[in-house]
Amino acid sequence: MSLHTASVFQWSKMLRNLDGWLSKAVSHAESRSFDPNNFVGIRLAPDQFSFGRQVQAACDSAKAGAARLAGVEVPSHPDTETTIEELRARITKTLAFLETISPDALQGREEAEVVLPFLDGKKIKGDDYLYEFAQPNFYFHVTTTYTILRNAGVELGKRDFIGSMKLYS
Repeated sequence: MSLHTASVFQWSKMLRNLDGWLSKAVSHAESRSFDPNNFVGIRLAPDQFSFGRQVQAACDSAKAGAARLAGVEVPSHPDTETTIEELRARITKTLAFLETISPDALQGREEAEVVLPFLDGKKIKGDDYLYEFAQPNFYFHVTTTYTILRNAGVELGKRDFIGSMKLYS
């Protein structure tokens, strides 16, 4: 499996799934006559990021992961979203950035050194970065987002999480 398939392709797919969950959250709130933006501040534990911050972190993880793997600058997206609509716009902006990372941009980057600025400039090989940090970190935030919505009563199932698959007969 190529780095691009394991990273950019999969992160893009899951962010599109996440956007679908937000759509279902809005429908859930509207059907029960409450403001969908009430979801933004929900958290599972007092010391855990809120729903809104989980969405931001999932987007940040995908864009930073792709940028670091490609050896390009990580785009800055200030954490200013306070509504579901703004969070969906952030997902769209992240997806647009991911589209700029072509399979060719990641070709041969498995052995490239990735600098981890949040770890005193430590370095890690590209494929180790993807599999040991970037993927688990991304899925942590996406799964937590899903769990917060499920816990709040939004009707989501495993198919909503997994999303589309490349099926054939």
